[in-house]
Amino acid sequence: MEEQPKNLWNHAINDKKYQLHVTISTPESEDVNEKVVYIEDLEKRIKAYGICGECNEPGTGHKWCQPCNAKRFENNFKNWTSGNKIIDEFIQQSQLNAVHQSKYLEWIPFEKFRNVTYIAKGGFSKIYSAEWPEGFIWYWDIEKQTWCRYKDDKYILKSLNNSFNISSEFLNEIKSHLQIYLYDIIQCHGITQDPNTREYMMVLEYCNNGNLRKYLNESEDYIDYKTKIDKLHQIARGLLDIHNAGKIHKDIHSGNILFSNWSYISDLGMCQPVNKQSDKEEGIYGVLPYIAPEVLCGHQYTKAADIFSFGIMMNEFLSEEIPYNDISHDEHLATKICKGLRPEISNNVPIFLANLIMKCWDAEKENRPTAKELYQILKKWNDSSELTSEIYSQIKRCDEIGRKKFKSRSIKDKSKNVQIHPQAIYTSRLLNFKNLPKPINSSNLSSLRLNSSISYDVQTTSTPILECLDVQLSELELNKQDDESNIE
Repeated sequence: MEEQPKNLWNHAINDKKYQLHVTISTPESEDVNEKVVYIEDLEKRIKAYGICGECNEPGTGHKWCQPCNAKRFENNFKNWTSGNKIIDEFIQQSQLNAVHQSKYLEWIPFEKFRNVTYIAKGGFSKIYSAEWPEGFIWYWDIEKQTWCRYKDDKYILKSLNNSFNISSEFLNEIKSHLQIYLYDIIQCHGITQDPNTREYMMVLEYCNNGNLRKYLNESEDYIDYKTKIDKLHQIARGLLDIHNAGKIHKDIHSGNILFSNWSYISDLGMCQPVNKQSDKEEGIYGVLPYIAPEVLCGHQYTKAADIFSFGIMMNEFLSEEIPYNDISHDEHLATKICKGLRPEISNNVPIFLANLIMKCWDAEKENRPTAKELYQILKKWNDSSELTSEIYSQIKRCDEIGRKKFKSRSIKDKSKNVQIHPQAIYTSRLLNFKNLPKPINSSNLSSLRLNSSISYDVQTTSTPILECLDVQLSELELNKQDDESNIE
């Protein structure tokens, strides 16, 4: 009697020590992150993932064997079709190459969804929520010889405008989900098609707390600075994963930052390789308050432009104020941004965080931190054992003030008090400005309010505040840590 295959996987998800799946590319420098498991390193793959009980080869990801699962997927190709050859081949290729459950797609017939509900319309897409009782493939159960599926309560269905004609934009967005390490990035599970509109739709992970603004407005509890630093650290890690994949996001804003138990970057629709040149004549796409001034002036989008957007989003999260909500988002605002205008930083944001915000939105892109530096410094501040007495004091005092303000207003009041100018537009759109001034930093740093109502116990240093952060960033560069690149 033939012996049944045994389950030889490492069951614990040890994402603190190893990434969830192998990396195909080989390291280009000696600056190697110990968490990364390269596909050629068989010994490390065994330590990280265990052994496949069928082929006795090291796993390629948590509970995943790429060669064995590729055969299973291929044997099932004859049992499904989207009706579109391009989509069929796109999905099939993802299944053959998948080294982990986050790297495959499947065709999901629309009738498998329940309670499809319209949520919102973005600049280029429509968003729905839906239930998918079957759930997505998690791993192959080697003992039961069947796929084990994970069932979330809800999923997002996203259709791009006019996607009944399959476009490169639709497939490129999905491709970005497959090319970037998905730890703090929303996962795409597959593709479906609305039988009524004939539009193709991405099936995405659902976040029950919604986007950043919804998360702030509807939170029933005060969100303290420890929590905010932790979530910013997660978002920075997601941005680092995008940049490590050789891509730029190009559309970081509060509507694309989602929350559940975790924080995620979503909407990779404009994500592109760093070295891809954009046509200046086409204009730029995005949400004006978050776009870097050099991009507004017609320069190419860079990783540094993503950092500028992160800084605006970070201030919105910490200050809990919508950027430029009371003025028209037009050429006049674009001109002011190039001349150094920035959103006001709330006077009860801790100074060390305000410093980092200002570094991110510096008019000179060379002065902004990299995603790697941004992640490292937020990671350091997220570790309680790393906090200095001064930083701890700032957090404590600002939280005391924040809690009092939170208790003094109801959730309804918090939402109603925000007045949005009718020409303040917070969805991505085509922008095309001419003859904007060269970007400069404003000589007036009044956007940083050193709150007179907060009397810090510690003595303030005479060193300029931005120079202090420069020193910390330099120290991070000198004291290289094991997780400097390809973070998680």
